[in-house]
Amino acid sequence: MVDREGEIDLRVAARRTLSADIAEFTLVAADGAALPGGEAGAHITVRTPSGAMRRYSLLDGDRNPTNYRIAVKREAASRGGSASMHDDLREGDPICAEPPVNEFPLREAPEYLLIAGGIGVTPIHAMATALSEAGKPFHVIYCAREVESAAYLDDLRTLCGDRLIAHFDGGEPARLYDFWDHFETPTKARVYCCGPAALMEEIRAISGHWPEGAVSFEDFKPVEVVRADDVAFKVKLAKSGETIDVPADRTILEAARAAGAAMASSCESGTCGTCKCRLIEGAVDHRDMVLMDEERETHIMICVSRALEGDLVIDV
Repeated sequence: MVDREGEIDLRVAARRTLSADIAEFTLVAADGAALPGGEAGAHITVRTPSGAMRRYSLLDGDRNPTNYRIAVKREAASRGGSASMHDDLREGDPICAEPPVNEFPLREAPEYLLIAGGIGVTPIHAMATALSEAGKPFHVIYCAREVESAAYLDDLRTLCGDRLIAHFDGGEPARLYDFWDHFETPTKARVYCCGPAALMEEIRAISGHWPEGAVSFEDFKPVEVVRADDVAFKVKLAKSGETIDVPADRTILEAARAAGAAMASSCESGTCGTCKCRLIEGAVDHRDMVLMDEERETHIMICVSRALEGDLVIDV
């Protein structure tokens, strides 16, 4: 069931459309064997049909799961991952993923406040289910643009009852939910938040006076992989002699993969170290969270970092 890279061979058992841009996938082991478990807050890293690695939270926390359920939003500025999941993955298709990892675990607390924005509802859904089953006190605040885009809203209404606040702003800044009443006075609650960057930045800003560790965030984009002012450059692969064009809106890893080069990767967000390559020549704009200062002259994380100026030569 697990291949040479430690990935699990899976199959799409079901696909369901949740909204115009969100699809749910139910994944089972390709050989019918048991799957590694993951409690509420866990995610799997999926090798999408495009080859890109993307992290998706599990909708169900289960130590002995028979399947993994994930929900994928098609991002408007998709660099290939979410678009390929929507366009190229159908029921019955094979797919690979790394075993569940939980960097957003529920920890013991007298009570809980769960905050979801948009597709960030996926780990919050698992947490609300786990807390409800355990009889723990909790509340959920779920913010979305409109009812039609709010995945799992009916599930949460049934599960939470009056413990759910659902807010829809229509995309108008003046109608954004006001969280201050929940944070003005610190409580004994543990807060878990997952959603767009703007939502998480707001919660960080208004919770600064809360005890350290009381507020946790799930963020699969810890670095800005592609920026508006990025420019194209070239990378020479020293071992093959091939020179690859890296467009302004793509990473070195994505450009190399599109050119047919086999490149190892995992998180593709500059946090795991899998795609570290030796740098032979060139100035690097380092954007990762992995390399030590002394490594930055000799190595590069090709999933996020770029040429600072000119072109690069890497030992690939």
